[in-house]
Amino acid sequence: MMALDDHYLEKLKERGKKGHIYREFQDTGLILADILGDRKHKALYIKLAKEHDKQELLALAKRVAESKDVKNKGAYFMRVLFDGMKGKNQ
Repeated sequence: MMALDDHYLEKLKERGKKGHIYREFQDTGLILADILGDRKHKALYIKLAKEHDKQELLALAKRVAESKDVKNKGAYFMRVLFDGMKGKNQ
């Protein structure tokens, strides 16, 4: 296990990266998960944070979280996000 860790650290040094490469994306993803009350799917939100604009995601999550009649806010967030993406591509 140690050899793998050393290999990974060498790769990071070669690319000039620091130990917290995706820190901003992780923070944004965890904030999204907290806003939506869906920590179980935090990895999905972190991936979305890597691929989409941070401010747009947070604004959408806030709108969804404020919706009183939505039970599963995480699923509704995903639906609204992908419906919005379809609209932009057409």
